[in-house]
Amino acid sequence: MFSRHVLYGLALLQAFVASSPLPLDTVPHYFQKNPFTRREVPVTQIAKELGAIISSHSAIYLPSNSSFADVTHRWNTLAPPDIQIAVQPAEESDISKIVKYCNQNSLEFLAVNRGHGFTTSLSKFKGVQIDLKLLKSMTIQSDKKSALFQAGSWAHEVIPALWDKGYVTATGSNECVGIAGPALGGGHGRLEGLYGLVSDNIVHLNVVLADGSTISVNETSNNDLLWAMKGAGHNFGIVTSFKLKIYPIQSKTWHYHNYYWTHDKLEAVLKELNKIQDNGKTPVLLGASYGQISLNETLNKKEATLWWTFAYGGPAADAEKILSPFNAIEALSQEIGDVSYPEIIFPQGTSNANCVAGSLAIATSLLKTYNITAQRQTVDLFNKNLALYPDLAKSSRLYLEGYATKGMQDIDAASTAYPHRDQNHLIFFTTTVPKGSNLLEPAKTWAKDTWDLWNAGQPGQKPAMYVNYATGNDYESLESIYGYDSWRLERLRGLKNKYDPHNRFRFYVPIISS
Repeated sequence: MFSRHVLYGLALLQAFVASSPLPLDTVPHYFQKNPFTRREVPVTQIAKELGAIISSHSAIYLPSNSSFADVTHRWNTLAPPDIQIAVQPAEESDISKIVKYCNQNSLEFLAVNRGHGFTTSLSKFKGVQIDLKLLKSMTIQSDKKSALFQAGSWAHEVIPALWDKGYVTATGSNECVGIAGPALGGGHGRLEGLYGLVSDNIVHLNVVLADGSTISVNETSNNDLLWAMKGAGHNFGIVTSFKLKIYPIQSKTWHYHNYYWTHDKLEAVLKELNKIQDNGKTPVLLGASYGQISLNETLNKKEATLWWTFAYGGPAADAEKILSPFNAIEALSQEIGDVSYPEIIFPQGTSNANCVAGSLAIATSLLKTYNITAQRQTVDLFNKNLALYPDLAKSSRLYLEGYATKGMQDIDAASTAYPHRDQNHLIFFTTTVPKGSNLLEPAKTWAKDTWDLWNAGQPGQKPAMYVNYATGNDYESLESIYGYDSWRLERLRGLKNKYDPHNRFRFYVPIISS
């Protein structure tokens, strides 16, 4: 009888609240009619309510805050997410509380670390940004074989910190990116030939699911999700911390050799590259070879020049034996030196100084080998458009990334969600569209024409895309990103139904868009 009275009293109270003139944002959500939404509630009210439930050292930023633009800053500003409020949790446990709060109040949430995702699918987001930058502690485990990193860890801090303790780990090649974000999509880097992708080095993940619950993900706990998180992880949860394998330093110095060539040397350079790389047989210590085709006005004011940089994790003499064919190609200039692993980012142009944001039109692809004819066509197109669109000229570039791939290819392709272990090169085109210009459509056309040339140069192969470089362009299929084997997307969708049935994680290259 008592319980009936309680239920009757609550029903009366709900009816009273429903008829009350009080504004919605003053009524606790547990007294509101269901279903309800609070998407139009002032962000000041949301900030107040979130501030009451998360740890005291956390930070909340509103659009009126002077730091809001910096907190919500992204690398590609062409189609950014619509951030209404940004929360920086100071404790991992805060993330679960934020997710549950958003769910209770019909608010979308988006976890962010460094903000370097290419994809325009993020433009469909409007809601609460969970900014992980405060969570960046690192603890080497007692077995000295792995380290525990919090979700906000990034290469700029992790690489030198581990180096000082005598270790390295797999990270992306650019110091301005995070660790966990690239790992969820695979993660290519200079140590790939030795140790595989960043995702191949994951030992354990602590994850907040879409309903706000927290789980452990490893080989013995939720191992089906571990498979998905290694290549399609953005679709399944928020990583709050993770363990990666670490390795003792093998070489104290890395040798670099940079070349500047006129673009007529392209064929000779690519011919030698294809010999060395031989469809995935790059020497494992030749960790990175990057080429950039761009306008360097110091060398040529009208046409693109070719810059190429090699990094070798070992003695200079050994590196120069491998690079002798390139030394025979007449160069405009060269740069040679030996540095520690944390310093290799500077001569190779992957330091923070090169992470310049802009409104970028982008095309990307994966290649097994360089088709020399197709690459010449992209350079000719590049030079043509430099003349047609001088306002795009200085910011446009073709970028060709090559890594030693043995460590990646040694992993069974079916053992993770990352699908493209038979592809050896990442390639992309970018150009920054000036604000207020009418150059967006020409820039997009340039990107698409370049993409078409790349794929025409791979007859008999279907287009392949690296999820971390996916752009959201309508010519990118899910199969090109997540794999053409029908079982791959089928398995991912089954796991999606299990771990995120309401598709809360649908903003970063989603396997299910709505």
